[in-house]
Amino acid sequence: MVETALLVLALVVLLALAFDFINGFHDTANAVATSIATRALSPAQAVLMAAVFNVLGALSGTAVAKTVGKGIIPPELATQPLVIAALLSAIIWNLITWYYGIPSSSSHALVFSIVGAGIASGGLSVIKWGEGVAKTLQGLVFSPVFGFLGAMLLLSLLLWAAARQRPYWVNRFFLRAQVLSAAYMAFSHGSNDAQKTMGVITMALAAYYGWSGDQFHVPLWVILSAAVAMGLGTAMGGWRIIRTIGFKAVALRPIDGFAAEVAGATVIETASRLGIPLSTTHTISSAILGAGATKRLSAVRWGIAGRIVMAWIFTIPFCVALSWGIYTLMHLLTGAR
Repeated sequence: MVETALLVLALVVLLALAFDFINGFHDTANAVATSIATRALSPAQAVLMAAVFNVLGALSGTAVAKTVGKGIIPPELATQPLVIAALLSAIIWNLITWYYGIPSSSSHALVFSIVGAGIASGGLSVIKWGEGVAKTLQGLVFSPVFGFLGAMLLLSLLLWAAARQRPYWVNRFFLRAQVLSAAYMAFSHGSNDAQKTMGVITMALAAYYGWSGDQFHVPLWVILSAAVAMGLGTAMGGWRIIRTIGFKAVALRPIDGFAAEVAGATVIETASRLGIPLSTTHTISSAILGAGATKRLSAVRWGIAGRIVMAWIFTIPFCVALSWGIYTLMHLLTGAR
C-alpha cells in the first residue's frame, strides 16, 4: 500500500514537471516575442536567454507557490487524484491553445483546474474563495489593466525624452536596451509561473505526508526541479504563440518592445512578491497592445486582440469543467478520492 502511494506521488511529480515544461514552451512568447519581432535578438539568442533567466526567476521566491499549494484548497484536504485531475486538465488546455497559437493563460488553467477538481472532490465548501481564488481573480482583472496603461505611460515618456534624437540613434539604442528588458521579462516570468508548479508538487507532498497548512513548505528539490523543467521547456521555444504575440497583434519598434517588456515585467514581478498567481500571458499581451495603442489605435490589430481575449474568457469555465469531469471519471473508475 505504501509502495503504491509512493508510485502515485512520483506520477504526480512527473505530471507537474510535464506541465511546467509545457508551460515553458507555451509561454516562451511572453519573454521573447517582442525582442524577436523588433530584431533586437535572433530567435535562437532570445530563446536561450529566456531559458536562463526563467530558471533564475524560478529560484527567486516561493510566495506564489504557497498561494497555489495551500491557498486554493486546504492542504489537508488535498488528494493525489485531485492533483492529477487538475494537472491533466491544465495540460490539455495548454496543448489545445498552443496548437492553435492562442496565447492563453497557463496560470488560470492550473488554478481553476484545481478549483474544478476540488469541487468534484469535496464540494464548493472546500474552496478557499477569499484567499487564493480571490488573489487569482484580482490578478486576472488588474494585471492586463496595469500592463496596458503602464506600457502606454512608459512609451509616452520615452517618446517625449527621445523626441529630439535622430530616429536611427533611437532605434539603435533601444535595440540594445531591449536585451536587458527581455531578460527582465524572462526573469519575472520564471518568478511567477514556475512557482505554480512548485505549489502543486508541494500540495501532492502534503497529501502524501498529511501536512496541514502550518506545516506547508516548499522543499529545495521541488524549487530546483521546477526551475529546470521550465527552463528546458522555454529552450524548446513556442513558435506558434511567438508569431501571434510578436508579429500579428501589433507592428513593433524597438522602443515599443522595450516599453512593453519593462511595464509587463514590473507588473509580474510585483505580483510575484505579493504571492499573486497572475497570467504572464495576459500581462505582456496587454502591455504590447498598450504600446501599440500609444501610436494610434489603428496600429493594433484588434481582431487578433479579440481572439486573445476570448481565450482568456473561456479558460476559466473550460478548465473548471474539464478537471471536474476528469476527477469524476477517475473516481467512478477507481473509487479513489
